[in-house]
Amino acid sequence: MRAGPGVRWGACVIDVEAGAVLLDVDAGAVLPTASVGKVLLLVEVARRVHAGELDPAEPLPRTPADAVGDSGLWQHLQVPALPVADLAVLVGAVSDNLATNVLLRRVGLDAVAATAASLGLERTALHDVVRDVRTPVDPPALSSGSADELARLFTRLAAGEVLGPEVSATVNGWLATGTDLSMVAGALGLDPLAHTAADRGVVLRNKTGTDRGARADVGWVRAGGATLAYAVLAAWAPDRDERDAVLAAMRALGAQLRDRLRAA
Repeated sequence: MRAGPGVRWGACVIDVEAGAVLLDVDAGAVLPTASVGKVLLLVEVARRVHAGELDPAEPLPRTPADAVGDSGLWQHLQVPALPVADLAVLVGAVSDNLATNVLLRRVGLDAVAATAASLGLERTALHDVVRDVRTPVDPPALSSGSADELARLFTRLAAGEVLGPEVSATVNGWLATGTDLSMVAGALGLDPLAHTAADRGVVLRNKTGTDRGARADVGWVRAGGATLAYAVLAAWAPDRDERDAVLAAMRALGAQLRDRLRAA
């Protein structure tokens, strides 16, 4: 992984079928992961839906306390309430911050943490709601995690083993709508608005995270009978402009994944 000397990387690639680690770049390091932590929220929502604890059609209203800017569509829409399942789609598709906060108000951070712990995640967590401004009393990052844990989480999602096949399929379905292909997945040449089914023979399920001084892309990609799970995290001082170099390095790794899948 190459970018400026001030960039810290964490990266892990796993061959899902073989269970072999193909790449480990400081994969145990805990780095800020921005919106990647929303995957843990989606897992908890899916768990509750399939346990009969949460109706996916339950309408959840937005309130002034939930309001937040940056990523998302709901803040630009007029509808005052949306069903649970639609909010999960918005989180998967455009990392919707308002939808995230409304879902978190319904299920609670403690429940998300408990589910993460049940999955064996020790260094990966969603710490807070989404905020426009983080004060000294707030958690310093929305989420953090290690590349090895995140790659293994997506290995299990690819295999249908995150709390069972139904929960895995539901989470994968929400992630299938993701439109951010600016990072690792950018090298796959997929249509960002239409890849819920295989595109060019490639199936992708991923979640990205962006913040000042952070980029993260985690997911699994399948083609030609082979499946790779990956997690690539980058962090640097927010006052430095490393974005272009970081994105180029992430896409370069994505090209390596693409070539390996083509050769499978």
